[in-house]
Amino acid sequence: MTGRVLYQLHSLGAAGAPATNPDPASSVPCGRGLRVLHGWLDEIASLGCGGVLLTPIFVSSTHGYDTVDALRIDQRLGDDDDFSALAEGCRERELRLILDGVFNHVGRGFGPFVDVLHRGQASPFAEWFDLDFERDDGDGFGYRTFEGHRELVALNHRNGAVLDWAVEVANTWLDRGADGWRLDAAYAIPPVWIASLVARVRRRHPDAFLFGEVIHGDYAKFVETSTLDSVTQYELYKAIWSSLNDANFWELAWALGRHREFVARLAPVTFAGNHDVTRLATQLTDPGHVAIAVILLLTLPGIPCIYYGDERAWRGTKEQRPGGDDAIRPPLPPVDATLSRDEEQVRDLHRRLVAIRRARPWLTQGDVDVVDVSNRRLIYTVTAGEGALCVVVDVDASALSVAPGWELVAAEPGWAIGERR
Repeated sequence: MTGRVLYQLHSLGAAGAPATNPDPASSVPCGRGLRVLHGWLDEIASLGCGGVLLTPIFVSSTHGYDTVDALRIDQRLGDDDDFSALAEGCRERELRLILDGVFNHVGRGFGPFVDVLHRGQASPFAEWFDLDFERDDGDGFGYRTFEGHRELVALNHRNGAVLDWAVEVANTWLDRGADGWRLDAAYAIPPVWIASLVARVRRRHPDAFLFGEVIHGDYAKFVETSTLDSVTQYELYKAIWSSLNDANFWELAWALGRHREFVARLAPVTFAGNHDVTRLATQLTDPGHVAIAVILLLTLPGIPCIYYGDERAWRGTKEQRPGGDDAIRPPLPPVDATLSRDEEQVRDLHRRLVAIRRARPWLTQGDVDVVDVSNRRLIYTVTAGEGALCVVVDVDASALSVAPGWELVAAEPGWAIGERR
């Protein structure tokens, strides 16, 4: 993924699919959501992105993370032919297609769990889950859940059949045209289990890009133990918006010290927004700081990921309630929809910065160094071999330049980028 920028779509939300699957058991599509996503590929390519990251596209009861059947396309999104067309569309545009693998838990409609509901301890799938037949939670037994969500049944990673199933799922869709996987809730899965999954997948797909969702902790150690290619960089995400809101670049400078250590051992997947958090333009107390956040995301080392709509400064607040994610997972607009002036400006900024990054693939694992920091201004360099960028950001939106010895690449009030020739 060196030099590439990812673009994330919430598959069901972006496609405008119903919140609930009307019939997960059906083999007949009730929608063609993947065709909607296919229609957005030219927009993604026009930004200069090099990959598409999807949230789950497999049969589920609701939001995609409550898996019913990971070997079939969700009826709301279409069928195998629609997936093949999407994969081919990505290849035609040189976009790598990354899927979302939910291997930590499943939904209550997942076939093996349904069998347990019917047959209890006599089910041949009883060992797939951590069950407690001394407790009755309403099903005649208790079971371990994902973070207390009863509709999300945790898998038993000590059972070899669970690993076999995950390997089958991963390889099946890589065989059909995907280029990699994001492992959802990887932080909740034993790293040694992930390493076993990775080893078996790489036997058939050595070039697949495999990364995990990890929120806290030692990212580099997790990658070393799990053998994944990368993990999500939540520390940097938080520091970007928080330092801007508080006019406290000391926080970001500290986070960049940690980021520098991580990048020496891996290329983290960086982001300023995703399908689980309040949108960037809403998270920032000053909308004028969106540009600075984008500058930071697209000039710092790592594999940047843009969440759909953030390149147009869409707004939306995540709420802790049923349906509380709807505002951050809206349907895509028509491809030819007219943009507001603000939307055009933010989109154009993304295009410019992605182009700058694509021309400098060494930024993926460059060495970041904070040159100067105050509450309201930050200067840092990113270097690798003979390549070097200097970035200046200032929350006061003043006209900026770069120091002597650096050639100006781009600048607007609040930021400037220089390059050493």
